Amino acid sequence: MSSRHHIDDFMRGRIIGKIEEGRKITDVAREFDIAHSVVSRLWKSFKTIGMCSRRHGGGRVRSTTPAEDRYIVLSAKRNRRTTAQQVANQFLAASGKQISRKTVARRLRGGRLYARRPVVCVPLTRQHRTARLQWCREHHNWTEQNWACVLFSDESRFSLSSDCRRQLIWRESGTAYRPENIQEKDRYPTCSIMVWAGIMINGRTRLHVVANGTMTGQRYIDEVLLPHVRLFCGAVGDKFVFMDDNATCHRTLAVQDCLDSEGIQRLVWSARSPDLNPIENVWDALGRQVAGRNYPPTNKNTLIRALTEEWDKLPQQLLDNVVQSM
Repeated sequence: MSSRHHIDDFMRGRIIGKIEEGRKITDVAREFDIAHSVVSRLWKSFKTIGMCSRRHGGGRVRSTTPAEDRYIVLSAKRNRRTTAQQVANQFLAASGKQISRKTVARRLRGGRLYARRPVVCVPLTRQHRTARLQWCREHHNWTEQNWACVLFSDESRFSLSSDCRRQLIWRESGTAYRPENIQEKDRYPTCSIMVWAGIMINGRTRLHVVANGTMTGQRYIDEVLLPHVRLFCGAVGDKFVFMDDNATCHRTLAVQDCLDSEGIQRLVWSARSPDLNPIENVWDALGRQVAGRNYPPTNKNTLIRALTEEWDKLPQQLLDNVVQSM
């Protein structure tokens, strides 16, 4: 039994030519490895209409017109967070015509709109953007040797029930960073723990868990600067530069006095610029490693243990790569 496959027009012409030469239908079918019934119907059709080309069917009638297709795409563009079913309901209310959710999804794909997760960023004012641009211009010519002396640090929160970001938007390919496709966010879910760490080329600090309350200026000195940052400053030498953001606990007078007394140079940092800090990529990798464990954490104690273990397992090459990306 030969496998079923479509026969192109060239093959059909060869089959008809063989039969016209006087060959039997059985022999022709065996030669081309085609079922006898297929060759027989082809020959019968040729004798009836005088053609051997395959007639293509008209297909199913489209449920929407081109104008209605444009309306569906426009509806999704007006509110990119609306679902395909909601677009279908809007279309029903506007036109009185019922279409399925799958039909809406096909029309949106035809309009080059695809369901994607929105890019998340912090809200920025004009002053924030100006300061960020100025900072980038000032450090544009820094070499890898300059960045190798910087200890990038930051706090991060990890939650047992993290935001999975399952709310999708409709957008065109290559437009992830357009304003209409970005979701601004600067808040974290509850029931979480805060950790602090620092990274640099060929090194990292231990992961410090900020337990029993929030980070204050004095805790920042006692738990971070003196036991961790001072150690790296002594190892690197005079070229050492410490990077932390503009959180309130980082910018107290006591913290600045501590840095001055220890001879620690601080890197000037623009407000609301977490995306410029390479350690943010490390936090993302750490979160994925914890979420991918065979036994994910179920309470705060197991979450702390998982974070500490996965932090130590992160390859140093990953940390070097994100710092070198500066």
